[in-house]
This record gives sequence, C-alpha cells and structure tokens, in this order.
Amino acid sequence: MTEPEIDYKAVFQALPGAVVLLTPELLYLDVNEEFLRQMGRTREQAAGGRFLGDDFAHSPNDPGAAVVRNVVASLRRVAETGERETMELQRYDREDPERPGMRYERYLSMINTPVFGPDGRMALLMHRVEDVTELIRAREVALSLQEAMLPIPRCLGSHASAARYRPAIDTLEVCGDWYDLVDLDGDRGAVAVGDVVGHGLPAAQVMGQLRSALSAASRTTEGPARALEVLGLYARSVEGAENTTAATAFIDWDTRTITYSSAGHPPPALLRGDGTVEFLDRATDPPLGARPEPAPRPQATASFTEGSVLVLYTDGLIERRHEDIDAGLARLARSLARHRAADPETLADALLADLLPPGGVTDDTALVIVRL
Repeated sequence: MTEPEIDYKAVFQALPGAVVLLTPELLYLDVNEEFLRQMGRTREQAAGGRFLGDDFAHSPNDPGAAVVRNVVASLRRVAETGERETMELQRYDREDPERPGMRYERYLSMINTPVFGPDGRMALLMHRVEDVTELIRAREVALSLQEAMLPIPRCLGSHASAARYRPAIDTLEVCGDWYDLVDLDGDRGAVAVGDVVGHGLPAAQVMGQLRSALSAASRTTEGPARALEVLGLYARSVEGAENTTAATAFIDWDTRTITYSSAGHPPPALLRGDGTVEFLDRATDPPLGARPEPAPRPQATASFTEGSVLVLYTDGLIERRHEDIDAGLARLARSLARHRAADPETLADALLADLLPPGGVTDDTALVIVRL
C-alpha cells in the first residue's frame, strides 16, 4: 500500500499554535495562519525577507516593541548556542479593535527552537507563540480565591505557629488542602488540616466550605471528635466532599494535653524536646462520608511538655508513589528531630525543603506547626 504524500506546508499553516520560521539571521521565511490571527497582521506585514527586529520600529515606545527586543535577544542566543530556549512569560498590551484608544493585556508564552539541516548545520529558527492570557487570568482568580479561603498564618493565642501550603505542579496554584487555627476560651486552641479529593478550583471551592464548617464546629462543640461528626453531617450536603480526610487537635496549655481525632487522615506528629517523635494515631476513623450512616468518632489524648511541637500536615508531605506510607512517616520523624530547635517558621521551611521533591509535588501539601 502506497503511503499518502504529506503536504508539510499545509500542515504548517494548519497548526493550532502560532509559529514563525526565520533564517539564522532572523529574517522572516514563513508564518502560519494562527500567527497572523494572534498578532492581528496580514501576510504582507509578515512577508519573507524582513528582519524580525524591525517590527514596531516605527513605534519604539509601543509595549510590543519591548517584546520584540526580548524575542530578538532570545533568538540570537539560540542561533549562537544551538539550544532551544523557553522565554519568560511576555506581557503585551494590545489595542482593542472594538474600542479605539483602549488596550487590553495579553500574556504570551514563547519557545525558540533551532532546526538543523541534513548536514548538521543550523538551517532555520522556529519561534512559537501561545496566548496564555486566559490561563493567567484564571490563575489570578484562583489565587485570590485561595487567599480568601485560607486564614492568614498567625500565632495561636500567645503561642508561636506557622502554616504553609504548596499546590501540585499541574494545578493553577490552588488546591483542596486546607489548614486552620482557632482560638478557644482560656489558654486553649484548635488546629486542623484537611484534604479534599481532586485539584484546582472545584476542589478549592469544596475546601472553603469544609474549612469554614469545621472552624465553626470547633468553636461550638466540646471536642475534636464531635467537631468531625458535625463536619461529616455537613459534608453530606456538599457535592465533591466525599472521601475528604481531616484531622483536628484541641490543645489545652493549662493541662498540657492534646485531644485529637482523625477522619482517615495521616496522624499528627508530636515532637518532644529530646527529639523523639510520637505519631498521634489512636483516634483514626474513615474519611468523611465513607460510612453509609453517621456514627460517633473516636478521640484520644496525649500529654506534652513545654517546648514540644505539634505538626499537622496533608499526605502530599509524606506520601510518594510506589512507597509505603511508613517510609514517609519515618522521613518526617527524622527531619523533625534534626530541626527540633528551630522556631515554627524556620521548621516549616526546613520540612518542605527536606521532604518535598525538588521537581515539585504531584499532590497538594498543607502544613501547620504550633510550638507548645
């Protein structure tokens, strides 16, 4: 069977991304239809033989002129090194064709790639442009939503604390993990973390509802088990809340006790002054909504001495694919012991540096630390 001949020029014109082909001297050779559409140009305006750096030469103060200068500098580096380069995100405020005199912001992702000929010498430079404006806007909305739903890290009463959250690398920098710190009457406080299944805006919206509900329940119930029972009842009315995990601990500095309960969540860690670590795992129950009918949840109590540290976290801090959770818990214990003298802020950063992979995490991570 004879294979059909591929019309590569037609393929080039039909590419969904904006692409420009240039000589190593940065002269236009060809552009595809998507480039003309994105840049608002005619084919005559991007005619072959023109120097790319001449774009916006008639209006050097136009925002587009600065973008072109950055593109030229990047392409020249690629021509010199023969190595592909991904440029920093470029902002280009373009004039609105429907409202003369008005401009709207655009964000462009650009990649410059050398193309080598059969003799191994550089024959072409390929400049690819992707409009990521909507993604950037969605990210800004997502970050605002996340900031509005998570409490500002602060002391718990008069006791130093720290909190961190890190989204998974494939999200809009929002996640379904949460933390909370609640001041209670007397010298008492409640700390909680939770983990909604999923990532991105849908998970963040569920997270906001559940965090607020648990925060309110902690203020009005007699202990962490009852607070999780109330949260479980509420979660049944929230779409997407199924199988959410959560852990909460009530701290009483007068009696120096921690009363805790967990709904399918990794156990809180209690770091003692001598560097030993106790995982608070004597009150573990299934995640929210895992039972067909509501049931009382367990709670347990642990004592502490002055100078101890309580650490609550989500599974992104300790779990890795193809690894038993005990390995992650042991890694956490070693890191806590190594940094036991650090203040909560320093300890939080040290734990993230020790435990999160350098290339980023594939699961969201929340962390809250309280000096007892």
